[in-house]
Amino acid sequence: MDNKMREIELEKVILHCTTGDQQKLEKYVKLLEMITGRKPIKTLAKKRIPSFKIRPGLVIGCKVTLRKKEAEKILKLILTGVKEIKESQVGPGHLNFGIKEYIEIPSLSYNREIGLLGFDVSVVLKRKGGFKKRKKIGKSHMISREETIQFFKKNFNIKIV
Repeated sequence: MDNKMREIELEKVILHCTTGDQQKLEKYVKLLEMITGRKPIKTLAKKRIPSFKIRPGLVIGCKVTLRKKEAEKILKLILTGVKEIKESQVGPGHLNFGIKEYIEIPSLSYNREIGLLGFDVSVVLKRKGGFKKRKKIGKSHMISREETIQFFKKNFNIKIV
């Protein structure tokens, strides 16, 4: 590729867990801390959902955002446990998938305190020079779905079905 500004790179990887149960939430915090080595941020509910006993301001989840080399390292670790990804999970410039149980990742062993839990993974891509204050990004600078698929096949050897 001749133009360096057209190169696609990894912007961030977000690991996220959500539950209405406060005891389970503490286990999710320990899980994300075990995987990343960072302290997760707790997320709050914005809407009231009476059937799930959720109200605005209630802590219902936790997340960790990773960038640069650390994001790439954790993503490679997580993708060792993923056999294939559906094409519907890939969007223009992003990839979203879930891990049902963290023991699917070969390098992670079972922890009795945590139990068997899963988490969601969101991966966001960007081009160099993508953000300028108060200026719109042109359509030619956006990342298409096909470019996203090619990036993951080339850099991470993911089988997309």
